[in-house]
Amino acid sequence: MLLCTLFLLLLAGAFIMPVRGEFQKIHETPMLIWLKAQPLEITWWLWGALIVLALLTANTLFCSVESIIKKRNVTHWLLLISPQIIHIGFLFFLLAHLFSSLGGYRYYAGAREGTQLDIDNTTALQVQNIQISLTPDGYITDWAVDVAFVAGGKVLQQDRLLPNKPSIFGGAGIYAKDFRVYPEKAVLLEISREPGARWALIGGILFMAGTITLLVLKIKMEG
Repeated sequence: MLLCTLFLLLLAGAFIMPVRGEFQKIHETPMLIWLKAQPLEITWWLWGALIVLALLTANTLFCSVESIIKKRNVTHWLLLISPQIIHIGFLFFLLAHLFSSLGGYRYYAGAREGTQLDIDNTTALQVQNIQISLTPDGYITDWAVDVAFVAGGKVLQQDRLLPNKPSIFGGAGIYAKDFRVYPEKAVLLEISREPGARWALIGGILFMAGTITLLVLKIKMEG
């Protein structure tokens, strides 16, 4: 019942989001902060989905505890605990989304050499140098962007953005997405923060471990 309700709420959101411009900035601020600033007429389905997810979390916890209590005398302990590990992995996924909703953001900004962009209330990113290598035909063959993280006029850390190598500072990731050579060198940067990333990784490992263990035990029992 809860899963069906969640599906219907997300289906409603799939029709509402494309026609409302407010959703274009949903990733630029933490989601829960964004939600509070938007009219209920366009966010009711998101609030509903959050309530259903909270109920699913509680239901998963209660079912896991109940299952362990009822089957605590089984011979194959791994067979008992494997589904619960899968459930715990699922809960870590929800926890990761909660943390990202509270403190995650993503935005794009164009920058030239000398541009300074805010990372948080105390730290800024300064673009120091943009190096772009071109072919005679004008195609980019290589690039590098030297950046510095500054606070209170002091340089905290220097780094270099390279192909497939973003810069990570204080939980924020800096990614070079595009370049412009003329009339002056410029770079399009993506600045994002995902506080739930490590929790999602833990959840993925637990979910995979529980699934593989359960599958292996089932195969052995049937063999």
